[in-house]
Amino acid sequence: MSVLRRAKTWEISESEDSDAETKPGLGRDDSSQTASTEKQEQGSHGSAANRWGSAALAPPAAGGSDTPSPARKRRSKEEIEEDRLKVKERKEAREKQRAARAWEKEERRQEQQRRREAAKTLKSLRPENCLKCITVCIHPALLQQDGSDVLLDTLVSLDWKFSIESKQLVGSIAWTQDLPPQGEGGMVSVVEEEEQVLLVLSLADFMDVVISVKRIIHSQGVETGVGSFWSPILEFLNRDGKKVVTLLVTDSESDYRSNAHSVPLQIKLGMDHLDIEEVLVYLQLYKNISVVFLDSWQEVTDHVCAVTKALSKRPFKLLTEGAELPFCVDGSWASGVRVEKDGSGLIQVWSRQIQQLNRVSPAVASAVTASYPSPQLLLQAYNSLGSEEDRKGLLAGLSAKSGGKERRVGPEISARVYRCLTAHNPQLVLD
Repeated sequence: MSVLRRAKTWEISESEDSDAETKPGLGRDDSSQTASTEKQEQGSHGSAANRWGSAALAPPAAGGSDTPSPARKRRSKEEIEEDRLKVKERKEAREKQRAARAWEKEERRQEQQRRREAAKTLKSLRPENCLKCITVCIHPALLQQDGSDVLLDTLVSLDWKFSIESKQLVGSIAWTQDLPPQGEGGMVSVVEEEEQVLLVLSLADFMDVVISVKRIIHSQGVETGVGSFWSPILEFLNRDGKKVVTLLVTDSESDYRSNAHSVPLQIKLGMDHLDIEEVLVYLQLYKNISVVFLDSWQEVTDHVCAVTKALSKRPFKLLTEGAELPFCVDGSWASGVRVEKDGSGLIQVWSRQIQQLNRVSPAVASAVTASYPSPQLLLQAYNSLGSEEDRKGLLAGLSAKSGGKERRVGPEISARVYRCLTAHNPQLVLD
């Protein structure tokens, strides 16, 4: 098989050689042409490689194109300065906007802080919260009286603050209030003394006061009675004139005697009724001292509780009463009329003014304002009439239309409008 293959190979080679000899133009020239072609191909491959290498090493052209960029125009000093000023103006504008936003943010924060503080203050002024800041100060001498334990038990059951202090008037009950922290940092607490002072007296002590006051009245105002029970009261009032003293006169024996309530006070004191009334009037007018007669320590306790609750409600009442017209707030329900600078809206004000009168409907007011568009015109019409009856009945014949019905204003409303516009007595009843 190898011999056959060689023979075939030889035959093929001989045929190729014969073909090469028979075909013209083939020979050495073709071989030389082939060699030159191969050289050209090699040269082209080499140049392509060189081009790719140089392209890889060269930096990329700007803008993605091989075309060269035109020469950049040189700016003048004026243009540079103008650009710099524009940049500076934009920067300043941004700084102003940033400062304005910061200022608005700070204003909102301060407003919120003020609202929180106002709400906190308002909450602390409510009676239920203000009651927690009030302390009932009791003099130790009162604890020696029979029945005084009722007062202490009641204060404990109500969970109210109280203290036993001997620096105040003997036998008195006073109040102090702890104000919110004040000063720098809000760490300084202030204790304010209330002006209300209760002085619990027995019948014997009040008898001493009555005798001392009677001496003052008979001596034409000369205050005497040094060493009596009245002297400490005078010193206390002279030391602080803003204090309001109330004498609570109680009979301790009434707690143990069932018929004590039926015995008149003048019989208990052994004095005439006019003498007691004279003393009470003098204490009220000249010393601003009120006298309350109570039968037992239970009534004294009830009076102390009533005064304590009144003191807790007073700050909130003062806050609400301090506002101007607290019952009239802004809103559409107030039915206000806006008057422009050109006078438009005055006729609506004139109509509303007439409607304020009793039993004057909008239809009647519209009839009056249609005939007399201003109060001055109506007053001129009144002055042009000669008699009082004609003035009162000037508006009686005007027709008022309401709901498809037509009726006259009437003499009653006409007379009422006349009295409203012409009367000089502010207490005059129009109806």
